[in-house]
Amino acid sequence: MSAKHLQRMGQVAALGAGLAVSGLGGCAGHGSYTRQGISLAQQKADAMKAATEYDMARQAYFAGDLRKAVERIDRSLAINPEVASSHVLRGRILLETGEMDEALDSLHRAEALAPDNEDAQYFLGLTYERLVEREQALEHYQKAADIDQEDAQYVVAVAEVFIDMGQVDAAEEYILSRRARFEHNAGVRQTQGHIALIKNDNERALEMFSEARLLAPDDTSILEDLARTQIAVEKYGDAATSLAKLLQDEEVRATRRDLCHMYARSLVSVRRYIEARNEYLTLTEGDAGAGDVEAWIGLGNVAYAIKDSHRHRNAANRVMALAPEREEGYLLRALWHRRRGENEDAVKWLDLGSQRAMQVSSTYTLRGVILNEMGRTGEARESFEAALREDPSDTTVAGVIDGLDASEN
Repeated sequence: MSAKHLQRMGQVAALGAGLAVSGLGGCAGHGSYTRQGISLAQQKADAMKAATEYDMARQAYFAGDLRKAVERIDRSLAINPEVASSHVLRGRILLETGEMDEALDSLHRAEALAPDNEDAQYFLGLTYERLVEREQALEHYQKAADIDQEDAQYVVAVAEVFIDMGQVDAAEEYILSRRARFEHNAGVRQTQGHIALIKNDNERALEMFSEARLLAPDDTSILEDLARTQIAVEKYGDAATSLAKLLQDEEVRATRRDLCHMYARSLVSVRRYIEARNEYLTLTEGDAGAGDVEAWIGLGNVAYAIKDSHRHRNAANRVMALAPEREEGYLLRALWHRRRGENEDAVKWLDLGSQRAMQVSSTYTLRGVILNEMGRTGEARESFEAALREDPSDTTVAGVIDGLDASEN
């Protein structure tokens, strides 16, 4: 083989080797690119799957299916454990199931991942508040309020913890420091109303609840606060209107007997006796009503006012049967006899009440009135004096005794 031919073969071999190296290098680069693409695609798929599980967990949580919610959020976190909102949701679910320690673990994990996550701070505050660890609750609520300065619920939460800690002035100062930002927020107004009530400033409380009511006319908690304050300032007609609106909701009427009682008492205070009687008749129905002493007393008083003799007597007997240690039943029965002109029988029931009841000042007072009407002045005086011993602050009874003294002299 000639030298020229050998040289040519060497060039071809060199070219072949170069192509081989180039080819191998090209294959290696293409494989790395392919693996990277597959990895990115897998990450995207995992992220989508984790997000889907999170959404399903959230839906289950708000639907009240906590078992399904925790299963779904655990799947989401198994795929991607670095998402703060997922840990927050898990903490919220565990908070609802009463697993406080695990809830704190999840929420603190969210806090570590995202210190500026206001939800993590807020629900940490809520969890510590339920654990009655108020200092820590306050710390986290304040952090939430500082992170998101546009959400009034965080400000209200801070103020309420201050109130629970007995630091009412601090609560008021905190609210006022943020008031400019939340000038027209119903929750802030409502909290100011609570502070005013604690300070025994009922008029101020009424103002705050009235403003809150205008800002949030559908908020039943504000309407209830308003009604209670209206009663406190003796605006019973307004209270009756507020309570009537609350009780339009059949669920509220079925579950809130306390509001029904407040409504009936407000009606009595403004002499709307027929409506009050109807309310008390409803309150004395069913198993719950059969044993409701206050409802039977209310019915008895209204029946006396409207001269409904049958219901008056029934109510008196029911009260004595349910609560023989209370004087109201004996008083109602005595009043029933008195209206019929049966004063001797009235006195007998009052004597029985004075023997059985725990508090008897009104029993002695009514006994004195009836005996005085019967011309038995000496016995009447003894009854009035007994009533005054039971309640030395009763200036009315003291005045009656003075009147008897004057008439004798």
